[in-house]
Amino acid sequence: MLDYRFEVFAAAARKLSFTRAAAELCITQPAVSKHIRELERTLKVQLFERKGNAIVLSEPGKLVLRYAESARNLSREMHSCLGRYQREDSGILALGASSTVAQYVLPPVLARFRQAFPQIRLKMATGNTGQIERMLLDQEIGIGVVEGAFRRSEIRYTPYTKDEIVLVVRTDCRLAAGGEVLLEQLKTLPLLLREQGSGTLQVIERSLREAGLRLGELSVEMSLGCTEAMKSYLLNADCLAFISRHAVARELAEGRLRIVRVRGIGLYRQLYFVTPQGRSGGLEVRFMEFALAADAGCHRSPVPSIT
Repeated sequence: MLDYRFEVFAAAARKLSFTRAAAELCITQPAVSKHIRELERTLKVQLFERKGNAIVLSEPGKLVLRYAESARNLSREMHSCLGRYQREDSGILALGASSTVAQYVLPPVLARFRQAFPQIRLKMATGNTGQIERMLLDQEIGIGVVEGAFRRSEIRYTPYTKDEIVLVVRTDCRLAAGGEVLLEQLKTLPLLLREQGSGTLQVIERSLREAGLRLGELSVEMSLGCTEAMKSYLLNADCLAFISRHAVARELAEGRLRIVRVRGIGLYRQLYFVTPQGRSGGLEVRFMEFALAADAGCHRSPVPSIT
């Protein structure tokens, strides 16, 4: 409902790049420039200033952006309220998720949601937890699913489901043949780990530290930045790896990998929905309720939130 020129301006203001704004909006960079020029002529102000090869918002531009975002939020709220009187749910649901969630947790839920609500178009962005929260605050997405809650005051965190990090090995590998190892034995086993900065690695490091074992005491064969690469390596080497149970569900069911328990510790992390404080559209709430109901194995579930 907002004048499209304001949508183009807001995208350029968020990205501080006409090229990146064009990519986000799926239009050309000259089209972005044209819309910005037309808006500047209409408003009789300069919206951007050049600083070398970069652009920054002018003071009038900052003011226009604030009002444009307020107008967009009001438009979303209006459509959300009108949805109560409309027969069909429709619109675009822009969501984001951290990599493990986006690859292994959400796709089945999104497929079922699409079947239940074919009039709703879905768009999903991926990134780490910090990036997803930034997309949310920049209004690039309306809802996200992240690993862990950083408790930012501008964001509402709603518990979704728990993810277990399991130690796995190739089924025919002789290592840990008994299916369980002691914490001390873990030091001697060749391990694959995720790269520094990984949410999975942070969970592993915290849990081991609480049990009295430092990450530096482990025998790390390699660090990899991709879960799929870790699984492929595991299936061709004699080593073990800590991986999300969601990520190895197929390999476990097919009997290609097996779980090795580490006596005395459990590695779990909470997944959260993230939405902006004070404003949640009808589509975002509908998706949250649907996903929670699917996770609980029922048709409808309450939505508790953490503020």
